[in-house]
Amino acid sequence: MKQSLRTLALLAIITVFSQAALAQSTRLLRQPTMSEQNIAFTYGGDIWVTDNNGQNLKRITSTPAVESNPHFSPDGNWIAFSSNRSGNTAVYVVSKNGGSPKRLTWQPSAAQVRGWTPDGKSVLYASSRETAPSGYNRLWTVPADGGPSTMLSHQWGFDGSFSANGRQIALDRMSRWDVEWRAYRGGQNTPLIILNLRDQSEVLLPHEERTTDIQPLWIGNKVYFLSDRDWNMNVWSYDVRSKALNQVTRFTGTDVKWLNKGANGQLIIEQNGYLHLVDPNSGNTTQLNIEVVGDFPWAETKWENITNRATSVSLSATGKRILMEARGEIFTVPVEFGDARNLTLSSGAADRRPIWSPNGDKIAWFSDMDGKGYRLYLGDQDGLSEPTSFSIGESKLAWEPKWSPDGKHIAFVDDDVRIRVMDMENGNLQTIDVGGTNLERGRSGLAWSPDSKKLAYTKAGDNMFRKVMIWDSGTNTTSQLTNDFADAFAPSWDNDKKHFYFLASTNVALGSGWANTSSITASPSYAAYVVVLQEGQDSPFIPRSDEEKAKEKKED
Repeated sequence: MKQSLRTLALLAIITVFSQAALAQSTRLLRQPTMSEQNIAFTYGGDIWVTDNNGQNLKRITSTPAVESNPHFSPDGNWIAFSSNRSGNTAVYVVSKNGGSPKRLTWQPSAAQVRGWTPDGKSVLYASSRETAPSGYNRLWTVPADGGPSTMLSHQWGFDGSFSANGRQIALDRMSRWDVEWRAYRGGQNTPLIILNLRDQSEVLLPHEERTTDIQPLWIGNKVYFLSDRDWNMNVWSYDVRSKALNQVTRFTGTDVKWLNKGANGQLIIEQNGYLHLVDPNSGNTTQLNIEVVGDFPWAETKWENITNRATSVSLSATGKRILMEARGEIFTVPVEFGDARNLTLSSGAADRRPIWSPNGDKIAWFSDMDGKGYRLYLGDQDGLSEPTSFSIGESKLAWEPKWSPDGKHIAFVDDDVRIRVMDMENGNLQTIDVGGTNLERGRSGLAWSPDSKKLAYTKAGDNMFRKVMIWDSGTNTTSQLTNDFADAFAPSWDNDKKHFYFLASTNVALGSGWANTSSITASPSYAAYVVVLQEGQDSPFIPRSDEEKAKEKKED
């Protein structure tokens, strides 16, 4: 690659219309906590406080760092929170009226605030400090006035909430690497427990279906928590005395993201980007209308160097310019002379996966700029004209767009692993096949034949081995090219129209999942294979052998 391209810095103007983002009832208010007089929450990485009616907004912190997990002290005068303002995530405490926060923990391991002790003298936090060889969280307390931390229990502890007398704690032992995985039923899901801090005895909350149960909150004789037992994350309760389970909220579609204690016996939650008060007896919810207004440097128009964010590379027909996506914008970049150009200039949209037309005059990409989902956009390569767009039907997003050599069709794979072909003259969309698993998105290896009449791709079979498939546009039929017991992929057509290539292995043997070690000794080998497309053409790999020939006798 030319030196100018290697050192190129792509610059994009990032514009955010803050007035639209900060309209009445600001969304993305996160991690609420509530006292008798105030509500605190995080927004834009800072801590904010309002009155209980959502008025008199005050910004408590204002740093480039990320502040999180605010929790009011029992008397409502102090807020404990986590921040990485000093390099590592530590526990801080600040007055509800603002001022300079006081740092309480200094250990290098991250410390995430989980609440307070019932007497309000210490802050409860989770940390993987002093664990080896692999780190795991346990619960600690640190005096609010400063001092050394004390480990609460040797039991694993990612989150917890004390009973009123401080003798027991409702405990979530497991940290989750993907807490947003909806309907997850794997090994990270462990039951919540009630831990007796005197004798370390445990009582497990009901957990028959391996549901995701998180954020325990002990109030009175009940432990409230978030659970997806109804396949949507909602608030549930467990009565410590009667052992009864009860569903408190019944949201559908959007999960409850955060749960905390409210005022006057209520709960406060984060759901659908808003804060809500919840009556735990009736389950009735009231949305809080809070308007956040402030200075947000991260939302200002600015120049951003996005050189290291470039993806989805497509070479022009002449090879003089490269088309690529970076931070939701589409750029053309010269290989040698000239400057990079931003073709879309759409900070409010995500422009993805651009491709250059075969003759080089057009570019196509996917974008959600109309606010109604992704569409396929088609525009001139110089970006000076208004692009036209085509609906991609029920597809939510697309991967691997491939333009046919004659420029008449674009093939792509959608979010349901459907392999689809769009007619660029009329926008007609056709589904030609469906992949084997959703892991194939972006890995189907779509490849058009030089005459644009056939499309090659791969899909997983029942045994999870990939097989090369061919779609014939003339007959609208698909056929399998490779054997079910070979793992074949990366199809490619030769421009001579005589040969077809792919990579494959015939000794993959066991193909267990990444967490299964039963095939750890398997060592498959892959090689390039060629298919001869025309009769009368010999394979370039016909075995050859040099042989000795007897000399012929010459007669006189």
